[in-house]
Amino acid sequence: MSSSGSPAEWVALLPRLLGALFYYSPTAPQSQPLVEQLPHLHELFPWRDADAMRRRCLRMPDWQAQGLQEEFETLFEAQGNMIAPPWGSVYLDRENLLMGASTARYREFLRRNALHFAAQDQEPEDQFGLLLMALAWLLENDRRPAARELLEQHLMPWSGRYLERLRDNPVSMAYAWLAEVTCQWLTDLQALHDLHPAQQRLYY
Repeated sequence: MSSSGSPAEWVALLPRLLGALFYYSPTAPQSQPLVEQLPHLHELFPWRDADAMRRRCLRMPDWQAQGLQEEFETLFEAQGNMIAPPWGSVYLDRENLLMGASTARYREFLRRNALHFAAQDQEPEDQFGLLLMALAWLLENDRRPAARELLEQHLMPWSGRYLERLRDNPVSMAYAWLAEVTCQWLTDLQALHDLHPAQQRLYY
């Protein structure tokens, strides 16, 4: 792996990569080049324990496995009682509603920061992968205060619960592994930058 590119692009590489894998299906054209980077995740961030992350990468499940598309559909697109809904408002809204009050607050944040997404199939903006890609854009454009606000106010208050549920899912080893890696990244990121996530009650 080479760390070519500007410092801002390098810092944003991991959230963009992870965000896309949480958002696009494994058969989407956007996903294919990203999968090739997964064995190198230990090189893409100043992990507190880089050797442990290297070993985790060596144990990475097969991201080309037959059935992974079906696993994605079950975990990210299923209707009804999902194992790990990827939208923040499900966790932050008392009625577990999509596009609840927390989504409205996040939309205002996006508006203030001139961020616009052409989401697939009217996907709510607070989908976990979309949030990571928004974070990547802010970092690429050296918008550090806004990136901190996104993490502390809109992502980290619920991401731990979501990633825990995804990590423990009985459907997909690949997405359980991705959740474990992403949880470690957010934990290390919080320590590295002294982040203080807002304390919000979770309902899911």
